[in-house]
Amino acid sequence: MVDEKRAAMAVRELLLAIGEDPCREGLKDTPERVARMYTELLAGMEEDPASHLMRSFDTDSEGIVIEKDIPFYSLCEHHLLPFFGKVHIAYLPEGRVTGLSKLARTVEVYAKRLQLQERMTSQIADALERELSSKGVLVIAEAEHMCMSMRGIKKPGTRTVTMEARGGFKKDDALVRKVMDLIR
Repeated sequence: MVDEKRAAMAVRELLLAIGEDPCREGLKDTPERVARMYTELLAGMEEDPASHLMRSFDTDSEGIVIEKDIPFYSLCEHHLLPFFGKVHIAYLPEGRVTGLSKLARTVEVYAKRLQLQERMTSQIADALERELSSKGVLVIAEAEHMCMSMRGIKKPGTRTVTMEARGGFKKDDALVRKVMDLIR
């Protein structure tokens, strides 16, 4: 949990450190607003993704299940700047499927943490593999990182793509290509 009182004091100190007056009209309530914002943006730190994936349904289907273009917003742990984009999930059911919203909720749990895109992609794949007991899982994340777009090298529009494959997807390149064709 975010200690909002302590966070607000830190934001106030940051405002002073950069030469601002935290008492001026436009900044008067900023420390508290920023503290509440971090509580919201980092809500996934206290959540267990398994709680979303526990609900599943019997199926005879052996076809690929794909949930594509799941939007996410996260904070880079290196600069505390946002990175955002889409996650695509594919899995091969083994007698059970989960609700489609549960896949998006799993993405959100991991995105709402101080994060690295590479770690987030891997964590989502691991959770899906562990909780769905499927024949295979493929997770692809593509995102723009504000630490590259608005500072440093300043290359807006640059997208980073990460992919994690488990089970049948790790062993079958043709299956991965099929999913890639379907998410385009």
